[in-house]
Amino acid sequence: MSRAIEIAGRVLDYVGDRAEAEVIAVGGEAALTRFANSFIHQNVADEGHEVSLRVAVDGRVNAATTTSLERLDDFVDDTIGIATLQRVDESWPGVAEPTDVVDPHHFDEATAAATPADRAQRVADFVAAAPDLVAAGYCTTAGHEVAFVNTEGHRAFGRYTRATLDGIQQAGGAPGPTGSGGAAGSGHATSQRLGDLDGAAIGALAADRARRGLNAFDLKPGEYEVVLAPECVATIAMFLSYYGFNGKTYAEGQSFAELGEKQFDAAIHLFDDAADPRALGTGFDGEGTPHRRLELIKAGVTQGVAHDRRTAMKAGVSSTGHGGPGSEVWGPSPGNVFLEEGTTSVDEMIASVDRGLYVATFNYCRVLDPKQLDVTGLTRNGTFLIENGEITGAVTNLRFTQSFVAALGQGRVQAIGNDARFADSEFGPGMMHVPSLQLERWNFTGGAAG
Repeated sequence: MSRAIEIAGRVLDYVGDRAEAEVIAVGGEAALTRFANSFIHQNVADEGHEVSLRVAVDGRVNAATTTSLERLDDFVDDTIGIATLQRVDESWPGVAEPTDVVDPHHFDEATAAATPADRAQRVADFVAAAPDLVAAGYCTTAGHEVAFVNTEGHRAFGRYTRATLDGIQQAGGAPGPTGSGGAAGSGHATSQRLGDLDGAAIGALAADRARRGLNAFDLKPGEYEVVLAPECVATIAMFLSYYGFNGKTYAEGQSFAELGEKQFDAAIHLFDDAADPRALGTGFDGEGTPHRRLELIKAGVTQGVAHDRRTAMKAGVSSTGHGGPGSEVWGPSPGNVFLEEGTTSVDEMIASVDRGLYVATFNYCRVLDPKQLDVTGLTRNGTFLIENGEITGAVTNLRFTQSFVAALGQGRVQAIGNDARFADSEFGPGMMHVPSLQLERWNFTGGAAG
């Protein structure tokens, strides 16, 4: 028997008939290899189990998490005891009834068993791609099993693996605060399989951006046509998902989403699908609900929002499988998002721009108006001027203030790249699988200082 299944079952036994309860036990190992100054300086690994328990006693709800397995009976008693002190939660939907859950098999044995030497090889390839530059970053691997049980007799189990290589190459010394002096270029990849990560290619991309980034100059703010790399697009997709395609923000009138309306360019097709062969994670959410494919935008038309059991009950619909710890506060949002790629290469996009900017990454993005999804942020680790179809020089970091919804509006998407991959968004890697985008205009409002 899986250790996670055994632990989850034991916790449920301690609950008994004292409360409604759902238990999630997650176990496995996550390991990290970190490098700086082109040398590995740290290898760490964490192995163990985490248990999350949510209980309801006569509609009074409490949730808790522990990584200590020594006194799980006390953990259960304390969680139930605190629940009895809460106010009745009128929006408590109850726990899920038994239903079939299919494991999408997002698990790679070699990745789960990866050694420091395996990760070090990807780092070595990244560094060797530019021996004249200075490299820094990390490589991670993880393999986990997840067991879910509840007092209605629902059971679910799944396994998944994940690997990430993320780094920068530095040219000409340390980059200055506005990108002057030295320059840094970034590269990133995430996959179910460590074997998919091409350290040499990732390092070469970062090195190319770093070398091109030398001698950056200030550019006058304004609206520019842009070619956005996947990291920028991942942040756009993440903000759309978290602030807009969220059942709680939608119900509260804080979302831009207008179901059935053509809010985006016809070329945009965005969906959430944990069962996609490329996806990461298990086939169910933190409430035991099976994930199902959720169309978010199709041919530019807004199609749906994510629900957990709580928001689904209020809306009179079924959960889409996007519940979990914290969703009752922050709302359920998509986390296996795919933007359907196009057929245009990045070189072809650049060649079609008379005057504009290529942007490698966004940084420190913050929402100004969630209803319009107006966002301010900075460019980072590679911003370049395009003139007459060619990159002609590096630009110091710029601040932008832009509605992400308007940026993808009708007639605004010039091309969609053929380079879709998991990219590192503002909220982290492994959630947004997106290509590069060429957009008609993007509003840059100043330099890095404001």
